[in-house]
Order: sequence, then structure tokens, then C-alpha cells
Amino acid sequence: MKNRISFSQVIGEVLLTVGVLLLLFAFYESYWTNLASAKMQDDVQTRLEEQWVNPRQAKQAELGDALAKMYIPAFGQDYQFAIVEGVQEAQLLTGPGHYPDTQFPGQDGNFAVAGHRVGKGAPFNDLGALKACDAIVVETQKEWVTYRVMPLSPDPAARHAEGAGCLPEQMNERIASGDYQHVLGREITLPGNIEVVNPIPGSKSTKVEPGMEGLITLTTCHPQFSNAERMIIHAVRTEVTPKDQAGALPPAPSASLPCAPRE
Repeated sequence: MKNRISFSQVIGEVLLTVGVLLLLFAFYESYWTNLASAKMQDDVQTRLEEQWVNPRQAKQAELGDALAKMYIPAFGQDYQFAIVEGVQEAQLLTGPGHYPDTQFPGQDGNFAVAGHRVGKGAPFNDLGALKACDAIVVETQKEWVTYRVMPLSPDPAARHAEGAGCLPEQMNERIASGDYQHVLGREITLPGNIEVVNPIPGSKSTKVEPGMEGLITLTTCHPQFSNAERMIIHAVRTEVTPKDQAGALPPAPSASLPCAPRE
């Protein structure tokens, strides 16, 4: 008597196969791509540091070239990534990528950077943990640029209170209730909302006007294992420090330290 294979058995086998394939894909995304990205990140950091030491090697960054390094003290002392030019998949496999049509570190306007949240080095895996006043430090060949995450609340009074711990008073007033009052430190939006990387996020204008603040905008996929939406972090420039000869990080720009104006 022949054994008959039931429909439920077929479905079970199919589901088992799909499950195995999904596990293999998850392993590839979370482990193998991380290894590949780490090697590529090390290579571009080495080339960037060589260019900084030897001016003869300095050149304008092309797609895939590193142009700066980024540190987020809230993520630990070992968190650092070279930022490369470009936001296509080929560039983002190396690390965070600079939106080519946005400004550069330290400039007025908006220095916008995209990065992966899962696999491929996952440089922006923990963006959702950032709080108002957390520091984002960008290193260029000649200076350190410190940005502070903008207030998370839309309420002007709450925004002023959030920013009081790290923003100079005039800047805090402007961000709490002036022309930047609509710019939240963290927001969730749709992939097609490209206005978040404009000089004033949310504005339709792409022109940098005199007197604008200098911002950094970080973008990544949301939720963590989906690309249905985008998580956006906005931070405002609070300090630009020339690098000393050793090129060391400026004194502890941690979230808990106020960035009071220097004497």
C-alpha cells in the first residue's frame, strides 16, 4: 500500500524550507555583511588619515571616498565611522554616506548623512536611543565640529527646557520658538520626504541663506527590520574646535555636560 503525502505535510515542508532560507538570509545580513563592511570601513579610514597627514594626497571626495569621521559619545568610546561620499547601496556598504547635494561638516545649512540600521556595519542601529542634547562629533582634517541633538518635543516651552542644558540662550530661543521650532530632534517620516535634508528641514527651499544654523541630519530605515519609513535625527552645531597637533578628540562632549559658551 502506497504512502500518501497529505496536503498538510506539503505545506509543512514548504514552511520549513522557507524558515531555513530566512534564517540563512538573516545570518548573511547580520553577520557576513558586517564583516565585509568592517573591512571596507577600515580601508577608507586608513586612506582618509593618510590624506590628512600628507597634504599631497588630499583631493575632493568622490563617490565612495571618505570625507570625515563621526563619533557619538552616547554610543561608547569605540563608536566611530568614516563618512563616505554618496548614499547609494555601493557607498552605504562601506559606512554612513553623505547626501551629495547637502552641505559639508561645519557649514551653515544641513550636513545630511544616511546609514544602515541592520547589517552592513549597522552604524545607525541605535539612533532611536539618542536624546535631546546628546553630542554628535564630526572630525575633519582641520577641526572638530560638535552638534547637539535638538529638542524632541513639539511644544515651545518643553523645547526650551530640553535645550537649556546644552544650547546657548539665543540659539535655544530660536530653536524653541523661532524659525527652527518645527524641527524635532527625532522624527519618523516616509521615504519620499526629501525635505528633511534641506538647509532648514521641512522647508521647500534648498538654498542656504545667511544666518542659518549649521545642522547635521542622520537618516536610517524604520522600523528596524523594515524600510517602510525613515527615522530622522536632527542636531544643531554648537561648537567648532580647531584640532591640536595630536588630533585628539575635544574634551568629553557627552550628553550630560552642558556646552556653555567659552570665557
